[in-house]
Amino acid sequence: MKRLLLFFALAATCFAQDLPKLDLPGVREQHVMIPMRDGVRLSAYLYLPEGEGKWPAVFEQRYADISGAGTRKNAAELARRGFAVTMVNFRGSQKSEGQYVGYRALAWGEKKDGYDTCEWLATQPWSTGKVGTFGSSQGGFAQNFLAVTRPPHLVCQYMVDTGLSLFQEGYRIGGVTRPGRFADFGKNCRVPENNATLMREWDAHPHYDDYWRAEDCTLHFDEMNVPCFTIGSWYDFMVQGSVQSFIGRKKNAPQQLLLGPWLHGRLNKGSKVAEMQYPPNATWPEVEHMVRWFDHWLKGIDNGVEKEPAVRYYVMGAVGEEGAPGNVWREAADWPPATTEKSLYLHEGGVLKPETPSSASSSTSYDGDPLKPMEIPGRSFPGAADARQVEAQKDVRVWSTEPLTEPMEITGEVFAELWVKSTAKDTDFLVRLSDVYPDGRSMLLMDYPLRARYREGFDREAFLVPGEPAKLKWHLGWTSLILNKGHRLRVTLTSTGAPLYEPNNQTGGPQTMDWLKNAQTATHTVLHEKEHASRVLLPVMKN
Repeated sequence: MKRLLLFFALAATCFAQDLPKLDLPGVREQHVMIPMRDGVRLSAYLYLPEGEGKWPAVFEQRYADISGAGTRKNAAELARRGFAVTMVNFRGSQKSEGQYVGYRALAWGEKKDGYDTCEWLATQPWSTGKVGTFGSSQGGFAQNFLAVTRPPHLVCQYMVDTGLSLFQEGYRIGGVTRPGRFADFGKNCRVPENNATLMREWDAHPHYDDYWRAEDCTLHFDEMNVPCFTIGSWYDFMVQGSVQSFIGRKKNAPQQLLLGPWLHGRLNKGSKVAEMQYPPNATWPEVEHMVRWFDHWLKGIDNGVEKEPAVRYYVMGAVGEEGAPGNVWREAADWPPATTEKSLYLHEGGVLKPETPSSASSSTSYDGDPLKPMEIPGRSFPGAADARQVEAQKDVRVWSTEPLTEPMEITGEVFAELWVKSTAKDTDFLVRLSDVYPDGRSMLLMDYPLRARYREGFDREAFLVPGEPAKLKWHLGWTSLILNKGHRLRVTLTSTGAPLYEPNNQTGGPQTMDWLKNAQTATHTVLHEKEHASRVLLPVMKN
């Protein structure tokens, strides 16, 4: 054991010298290799306050680089607040040993890397034995995985824009595969070929099966028993993971949920969000609040944080319109709040209204060519920005309400329900929802795709019969928004939106990384008639 500890000390000195010099006053920075139960060691950077003492340990797990200046400064700042802070890389990523398998080694199988990391930190001579975790996105997923394994020294967690299921919020969204999104993840791997091997595994499991159940935290809420503060962002498809985490975990331990008008990410919860400038009250003091959360649960400080409301959510309103309703925080004992379901139906001529269609035959068609897809730039949801550039493309269709005569609040989960036909056996349907300002700007609130073959469940395929109507219903997103008088609500529909959503080849064939080599064009039709009424379902809050 003494020889092993001496090796860790020497390794820390060696790797720390390799990092660019950075002034981190009041903090000692070390590199350590943390041993797992199978002998593999994970690369980690440790930040300890100066002086002798014991401190609670807090850590974040990532596959991404943890040696950048910003990451090091943020970790050091948290350490100065009286915590032993550790940034850890996943197995096989960056300098960590072993084969990269994504999140799989963090789960509840033979390897439990999160559990082993937690317990190693708790038993170090500088540790009080109390451990907390933090992180967003990949660092949020990792915390849910860790909570399922129930390490004895884990006391509390702080998650931002988190996820629960790698099938629903990782390689796939709504059944839509994303090989291009993950193809370059080899850059995160100690052995780049490990990523290609992992993607071939994903190809071998196109549906939700036992392979994906082994990475689905929603099946294990009963095991999660530590307090957690969870942040979700309205302009982020992964808000579904934050909401589900709160709902699923609350029965076994105190949970708090914060939902605000932000994009995906950590340390970005300010009032300027893409093209939207919200009032200053939209800013959330993430670091300061996280310190309060850790101070209470890890240090026993009676600061009242545990008595704060279980749910706080920001009701967005129009920006730049004096006197517009909304842009306020609300508190609640639970989520979601009680609302009334309101349907807005698609009609001929691009009209969206609450009346059901009366026509015996009415539809709107467009083409879909996987090799000439409509363009939605980037790899992240482009919310809080004007969507007219997408709406103007040739294979995109839009429906809008008349200008509202009075404000309308939408708070909760939004669904799409479409009756469709296609000349193909399979395609994707992407629905977007926008708040249209009087000046014409179409500010994107949410979008979500559904791969048609999964309309009856993600564990089976149900192909379209070309030319025959089929009903699809799926989740679009969560929000809280008051559309102001004079605004319109807009629904946008298309079947491609690359590179954000990678195209379906429309053959009905296997969903592999190279499946576009067999792509075919098709014509898609959405029905808006008496017997086949298509709509969006809105959770409307009464005044």
